[in-house]
Amino acid sequence: MDVTYYGYPKCTTCKKAEKWLKENDISYAAANIAEEPPSAGELRQMVETSGLPLKKFFNTSGQKYRELGLKDKLPAMSEDEQLALLASEGMLIKRPLVTDGEKTTVGFAEQTFEDTWKS
Repeated sequence: MDVTYYGYPKCTTCKKAEKWLKENDISYAAANIAEEPPSAGELRQMVETSGLPLKKFFNTSGQKYRELGLKDKLPAMSEDEQLALLASEGMLIKRPLVTDGEKTTVGFAEQTFEDTWKS
């Protein structure tokens, strides 16, 4: 299973997720979400494989989200526009983002990681 982990080095939640992956012997390729955000196409696939709505991929508590006033703008944007926006600015993406192409998790909840990545 080739797992890709998108995180941010200064993010404490990301550090917890990365520690969990290591402790559970799950090998992964790490990418800094701020420097190497996934493309719009990759994000579209992750949304599909996560079973979550696209809005769950936005880091709504992030500074960039507030700066851009996205709370009010997102409802009027198309899915393609939202995906392009996420792909253009990695700090808008809720992190960590973990995927193997067939499954995707957004954020870190230990039980979700247990259920998703230990099988």
